[in-house]
Amino acid sequence: MTAKPDRQEQRRRSESRWPASLATIAATVLYVMLPPHLTLGPRWLMPALVAALLLPLLAVGPFFEGRTASRWLRMIGITLIGVVNAANVASLVLLVRALVSGVPKENGLGLLYSAAAIWFTNILVFALWFWEFDRGGPQVRLNASRREADFMFPQMLSPACAPVGWLPSFMDYLYVGFTNATAFSPTDTMPLSTWAKVLMTIEALISLLTIVLVAARAVNILS
Repeated sequence: MTAKPDRQEQRRRSESRWPASLATIAATVLYVMLPPHLTLGPRWLMPALVAALLLPLLAVGPFFEGRTASRWLRMIGITLIGVVNAANVASLVLLVRALVSGVPKENGLGLLYSAAAIWFTNILVFALWFWEFDRGGPQVRLNASRREADFMFPQMLSPACAPVGWLPSFMDYLYVGFTNATAFSPTDTMPLSTWAKVLMTIEALISLLTIVLVAARAVNILS
C-alpha cells in the first residue's frame, strides 16, 4: 500500500540534462587547456566531437522524463562519455610517458596543473558513467525499483531521512566520483553490481596514478 505513492511520485518526476551536460563541457574545457603535447590531434577536434554528440541530446529536450529512453539517444550519450574518457586517459598516458622518458616539457607548476586537470576530469567522467548506467540510466531510473540499483545510497537505507520517492541526481553521482577519487574506496555509497565495482576500481587506479606518480614528480621538481 505504501509503495504506490512512491511509484506515482517517481513517474511525475523528471531529471534535468543540464548538470551532466555542464560536467561534459567542463571536462572538455579542462582538456583543451592542457599543453598541446598532452592532447591528441588539433585543439579544436575534441570540442567539435563533444558538440556534435551533445547538441542532439540537448535538442531533444532539457529534461529526462519517466519514459523509456530511445536506444539511439542512449548510445549517443554513452559515446559522448566514452570520447571524453578516452581523451583524458590518453592525456594521462602522454604525461606519464614524458615523465618516464625523463624529458617533461613542463616545470613543476605546469605538471601540477596538468595533473590537477586530468584528476578533476577523471572525477567528472566517472560521475557521468555512474549516472548513465545506474539502474539503466536517468530515464529508466525514474521508474526503476530500488532492488535494481547498482549503487546503494544512504537515503535508500534510511528512507525517513529523504523525501518521498527520492532518487539520486547527477550531483549524487558526482559526490560518489569525488569521494572514490580521494579515498580510493567507497565511502557512504556502496557499489552493488559488478560493473559498478569495476568502474570504481578503474577510477581509483587512475586517480592513484595521477596523484602518486605525476603530482609527486611535480613536487620533487619544485623542491
